[in-house]
Amino acid sequence: MQIRSLSKKDNELLTRIDEVLHYLWDPIGVRGVPPARDEYESYMGHIFTLLKQNASVSQISNHLRELRVVNMGAGRPDYSLSEDEIAEILMDWKETLFPV
Repeated sequence: MQIRSLSKKDNELLTRIDEVLHYLWDPIGVRGVPPARDEYESYMGHIFTLLKQNASVSQISNHLRELRVVNMGAGRPDYSLSEDEIAEILMDWKETLFPV
């Protein structure tokens, strides 16, 4: 999901969000399924907004947890990182691309 009107760094952040959700968070276990590569794409925009609005790691973690539990009704697979860990990784990407 790339949006042409966004900056190169914003598009890079969207790419990183997509990769983190698909390969590390992956609550429904589709990371090895090529046709499901876009499974979490609909969640990227809100997470991007949270990061750009300087939401806390806790706010991002809570949002991810709500998506997994409420929206998907999914548990957390053994191989998956916790929402807290995922939120930290997402925050690290944001800070790497947009240093203060």
